[in-house]
Amino acid sequence: MNGRVGNDIDEHDIDEVTLVARGIATAVAPETGLTEVQAALLQAIAAALTGYDVDYRSLEPLAPADLAEVLAARELAYRQRIVHHMVLGELVLRPIPVVVAHRVAKYAEALGVQDNFVRVARRYAQGAYGLAWMDLARSGFVEHVQNADGVSATAPAASPIAPPDIDPALEARWQAFSELPHDTLGYQVWDMYYSRGFQLPGAPGGPPVGLAQHDFVHVLADYGTNLRGEVEVFALIGRANPDPQGFAWLATLIGLFETGYITTSGFFDRDVRDPVIQAPGMHVRVADGIRRGKVIWHRCNKDLFDLDYHEHAARPVDEVRAIIGVPPKSEAALVAGSAALASFEGMSEMQRKKFAERRGEVG
Repeated sequence: MNGRVGNDIDEHDIDEVTLVARGIATAVAPETGLTEVQAALLQAIAAALTGYDVDYRSLEPLAPADLAEVLAARELAYRQRIVHHMVLGELVLRPIPVVVAHRVAKYAEALGVQDNFVRVARRYAQGAYGLAWMDLARSGFVEHVQNADGVSATAPAASPIAPPDIDPALEARWQAFSELPHDTLGYQVWDMYYSRGFQLPGAPGGPPVGLAQHDFVHVLADYGTNLRGEVEVFALIGRANPDPQGFAWLATLIGLFETGYITTSGFFDRDVRDPVIQAPGMHVRVADGIRRGKVIWHRCNKDLFDLDYHEHAARPVDEVRAIIGVPPKSEAALVAGSAALASFEGMSEMQRKKFAERRGEVG
């Protein structure tokens, strides 16, 4: 059953929304039909972005040429994002059936989209994980997370991201955030590091400079730092990027955290025995991250990894949220369990222990 479930930043036609859903569902369905995870995730994304609740479990097929006709008047970037939703529908499958990967490629071709992520999914389906990583590297993922002095994005798959350099001046700059008022962006990102026992950028064991950018988004978007919170953060960051290739973030995190297609990304390492996307409510939380990212894209129109957060560090968090245009979480995401940055529910077990130790609490 289709129905309007809320307001969004764009107006959408229910007929087009349904036709697009039919095309996506047809493209990504295994021989036995859409899995429950696929259907729930794709339905939640459609609802979050269009305001319409389309039941992906009961849709009639729609051929590639027919979907291309539906979207003929849409610009390339829009069609590319539709293809990315197809790829996301693929990436939650393990293994990805070869027939699904080839079918998605046919839809992408019909929509006039030439996209690295279609090839990434096909590599996964073929078991060519190293080549898949190289495709992700070419899509700009590595360029964002490597250190400023790191290797190029065409580095070998065995060591795709350069280890961060030790930089005492950089560490001191981050440590200085601790002297700011407690409601500021700088203090709160420093407190996130301190309370969880994270090493600061520039310190031994600290994150690469580029990757540390996303920690400001943890504060601004109020997402936890456990694996589920990371997926929410990168769903938001990826969709906020004006370039559709920002999808690399979500594609990589899904591949890394959920399916095990990627065993390491240089800084994140993942044990796939604890599924993320399949966890209760995560389809709603990911969809809401994508929605919030879309709002930010409309208001800010800049890659969140390119913002100078240090320039805003002394401002109150709410003021920086207003500058960038960060919307609040939806009620549905909160009900689904989207955890606040400061809550124990948003921390891993190890982070909770460190938090309790440094706060003098029993956790």
